[in-house]
Amino acid sequence: MTQSMKSSHEGVDLYNQFIDGEWTTGGGERLDVLNPATGEIIARVSLADEALANRALEAAQRAFPAWSRKTAVERADHLYRLVELILEQRQRLARLITTEQGKPLDEADADVGMCANLIRFAAENTRRLEGDIIPADDPDEQIWIQKVPHGVVVGITAWNFPAALIGRKLGPALAAGNTIVLKPSEETPLTALEIVELARQAGIPPGVVNLVNGRGRDIGNQLITSPITQLVSMTGSVRGGREINKAAAEHLKIVRLELGGKAPFIVLDDADLDPAVDAAIASRFDNCGQVCTCNERMYVQSGIYDRFLERFKQRVEALKVGNPLTDEDVDMGPKINAAELDKIHAMVEQAQRDGAQLLTGGKRLSGGDYDKGNYYAPTILTGVDNDMQIMKEEIFGPVVPIMKIDDFEQAMAYANASEYGLSAYVFTQNVRHLMALTRELDFGEIYVNRGAGESVQGFHKGYRNSGLGGEDGKYGLEAYVKNKTMYVHYS
Repeated sequence: MTQSMKSSHEGVDLYNQFIDGEWTTGGGERLDVLNPATGEIIARVSLADEALANRALEAAQRAFPAWSRKTAVERADHLYRLVELILEQRQRLARLITTEQGKPLDEADADVGMCANLIRFAAENTRRLEGDIIPADDPDEQIWIQKVPHGVVVGITAWNFPAALIGRKLGPALAAGNTIVLKPSEETPLTALEIVELARQAGIPPGVVNLVNGRGRDIGNQLITSPITQLVSMTGSVRGGREINKAAAEHLKIVRLELGGKAPFIVLDDADLDPAVDAAIASRFDNCGQVCTCNERMYVQSGIYDRFLERFKQRVEALKVGNPLTDEDVDMGPKINAAELDKIHAMVEQAQRDGAQLLTGGKRLSGGDYDKGNYYAPTILTGVDNDMQIMKEEIFGPVVPIMKIDDFEQAMAYANASEYGLSAYVFTQNVRHLMALTRELDFGEIYVNRGAGESVQGFHKGYRNSGLGGEDGKYGLEAYVKNKTMYVHYS
């Protein structure tokens, strides 16, 4: 049954699935979407079942031949139009992100901007998916290596960046000539649904973009294991990534996984102190610490440690926590849900049992409006050692442990002693140390004398348990094509 994107039911918007260019009901079960700042129901989404997931995949499969045969310019023009629509709706989308995810409005605006930039970069590079002509051993022969799309891509996204992660999957998939089925997080599906509606308005043909709502255990496995699916791109937890990789392995699917991180933030004695403190604050407490590239553990050299810690503590205690839609000048909003709140509080309590000292924070915020949402005080832990759980496991919240270190070599050893390898931060003015980072620090992204925030033309890649493959830039775009070799004899 064809419907609009949403309807009203008992005073709450009910969102549908998007399949083959149409908003479609079905599946039966509905899921409440909550505002993490207030606990209020802001919308409901209908959840897909296996039949709807299959319909979406089949629609993408039917649309693939025509879409893949469009010229690079034709595909780019559709994506450029989508970028225009996203930017026209930037303020509305940012407010929706804040409502369903909880981040401050300026960060939500940056989320929307990143989505548009990721899609724009993909559009700009449709003509740059270049193959090769290689000399053959036979004088009457050439070897052609062409870049061709995979087919149907499944894009699974996390809740921490509801807009940007959709752009990160949709843009390069379509630019390369693939079609896509999206499954956003159950926590934050509304932004994805609104962007897909803009894709429809941009004139992207039916079946090229599809979206189904649902839990990973219910429809995720169906999307991954279907013979129609050729490539799976997922952003989420290590646990989720392992499950997807296992499910895909039986069918030898190509899998790209962007998973968790435990970024070390290293400040050496010769660092410029104020920029280091600024970056440490932003890289830990933006988005309530819910960023895979966040500052998760700090190593500060002894000569600068006391001065750094004093300034850092002052800044942390000055952060204003509240509802970004009702309170003024909020620096940090709520955690995404109560379970995540319980998890980080349990980690803080365990760290103290292990011997860490609580310098500030370390509690749920309560009283007044705090009782309605999922708020946690910005927290600093000192007296930690590198073997503690808090230094090893991803926190994904507004908590940071700090260690005093002796020298550069100790910083490198402690930083690399991790099962994660996504991002790292280093503040130093020593050129020898900067040069040594390329061989000594085993992380896919290294931010030197600056805070977090990858660029769309870079390459977002993690090592070890932080993922497989990589995204963004020309190397990320190339993941959405495969090589086809032709031996052309022309005598």
